[in-house]
Amino acid sequence: MWEERAYRVRRDVAALAASGLGVTDLHAAAIKLMGHDVKAELTCWAAIDPETLVISTMTSGETRIPHEYEPLLAEAEYSPQEPHTFASMARRREAYRRLSDLPLQDHDRSARFRNVWRPLGMQQELRVLFTSDGACWGAAGLVRAGKDFTDREVEFFTAVAPALAAATRLAVRAEISGRTQAIRPAIVVLDSHGHLRSATPEAERWRERLDEIAPYRFTVVMRIMSGGARGAASGGFRARIRDARGQWVLLQASPLVGGDDDGEVAVSIEPVAGEQLVGMLLAAYDLSPREKDVCRQVIAGYPTADIASHLFVTANTVQDHLKSVFAKTGVRSRGELVARLQPSFDWP
Repeated sequence: MWEERAYRVRRDVAALAASGLGVTDLHAAAIKLMGHDVKAELTCWAAIDPETLVISTMTSGETRIPHEYEPLLAEAEYSPQEPHTFASMARRREAYRRLSDLPLQDHDRSARFRNVWRPLGMQQELRVLFTSDGACWGAAGLVRAGKDFTDREVEFFTAVAPALAAATRLAVRAEISGRTQAIRPAIVVLDSHGHLRSATPEAERWRERLDEIAPYRFTVVMRIMSGGARGAASGGFRARIRDARGQWVLLQASPLVGGDDDGEVAVSIEPVAGEQLVGMLLAAYDLSPREKDVCRQVIAGYPTADIASHLFVTANTVQDHLKSVFAKTGVRSRGELVARLQPSFDWP
């Protein structure tokens, strides 16, 4: 019975993807679809950048967690000590995880459970990744009180997850295309707790853009960047997210040294230029590794003979790859391909 229901939901998800919805609207509609079969008091779905494994957008069900808990949830998600984060699950290629997978005595290892779910009266959590062709495009987090998520509920959700991944990939692809109006770059300095210490004037405009998505979203994102920078082995942390206008935003955080506060972090915020989205678009169009190599050569401006030499293939092979790329991306020339893979923006 659940297999038949999963088939119908996958079909409905495909129909949603074909309708051209953006990620937020797609996930909001899919949450309602899935909610008929997997009940939860709180549900939050994320679109995930497959290159950085950082959450780019979040969409909640009808009931949202209180705003004061959102920074705590964000901080936990990017803590290296936190079990079952979306990024760690993706790196380990885990399709799902339940809180009950942890031994009971280890539940307090989870800052999500300790600082958010338990104070809200929730005891159970299920996390499912949306993965397609090895790339993670999104994930769902569900929590509820009382009874744990059953094996049947997990089987149902994981059966639909590939369709959700494909739909999310299509929605991301649609949102990247086209010109958007961008805000100029900004710099923010955060203290050791992730609180704003100083900022350039343009940071206020970025705050307004992010807070249009949800109250305090800018604060949540800054906590994410602060925690990510302090936890990254390289000493830096990078994320791409979307603002309320559909503009993709690149954030880069690095610890500051030599100041009064050793925990200070500097965050740069800037609109994502076309070349910075190429990797995501190549994945979103489901290109093969060799097709991606050819595309990067085309973007760099190389003619067929040079591409063949660089990739150690024949010119005919390059043309065959380009023919396949044109079909997948819906273009008819190299110029159209470059324009499709490098969307631009206008300054206000």
